[in-house]
Amino acid sequence: MGGKLLVDTQEKALILDQILGRMIRTVLLFCFVALLAASALSQGLTPPVENMGIVYSRETTFNMKVASNRGFIAGMEFGRLRTYYKTTYYHISMGELKHPKEQRQSADPILSRSFRPFIFGKENNVFVVRGGWGVKRYFSEKAKQKGVAVGMSYAFGPSLGLLKPYYLAICYPNPDRPGDCRIFHEKYSEENASLFLDENGRIKGASPFTKGLGELGFRPGANASVALHLDWGAFDELVKAVEIGAMLDIFPTKIPILVNDEENRRVYLNFFVNLQLGKRR
Repeated sequence: MGGKLLVDTQEKALILDQILGRMIRTVLLFCFVALLAASALSQGLTPPVENMGIVYSRETTFNMKVASNRGFIAGMEFGRLRTYYKTTYYHISMGELKHPKEQRQSADPILSRSFRPFIFGKENNVFVVRGGWGVKRYFSEKAKQKGVAVGMSYAFGPSLGLLKPYYLAICYPNPDRPGDCRIFHEKYSEENASLFLDENGRIKGASPFTKGLGELGFRPGANASVALHLDWGAFDELVKAVEIGAMLDIFPTKIPILVNDEENRRVYLNFFVNLQLGKRR
């Protein structure tokens, strides 16, 4: 039975890798085509007058990113409009960093109301606080007609990884009631490895999220991103923009997301779609 479950898990991981591969290729193709279109649109335009047309000097936006690792990232961006075509900004955000081979499994159906679905073989939840400095540049003059302004943004800066031990609800035989079991919430260790990695029903589900919050570990790192920027009504008072791009998280050592250390990485690449809403002043 264990062998069959392992094969099924490997097949699911292979299918997921194929789906993510198609998604990545699609995003890259879209970005390439959009950049070509933006470049073609900018051909023949008159040279920009650097300090013309600036109505606002600063902008603040709320960012909501959906990443290709199925993670969500929320943050704030504080920009200064240097010229009509250039904005510099600082940003801060936080989101969960997930391993591409994570596989969510259902909790025990009998106890499903008591426990959450779980990730088999997961050792830590990893949350990353990202900060940094960036630049946003527009390619075209569409903003003057309140159309879609096409541009590009890039940023880099420091990161801080927060590691929270991942707890599972594990079933132990109850000596007082044969056939029944007692539930214990445990994180991974060498002593409970055979139970923590048991595929035959000893795992009942994920423990409450608050388990492990008092045991946080910290890992410094760095981040960088580049994106195609589409702004509806650039330099209007309200900011309404979408970005499609890629982001890189780099750490000096492997981040222990999974129990199998050979699967863990120092570098994580993700593609994202970012919705920006905010205000200029």
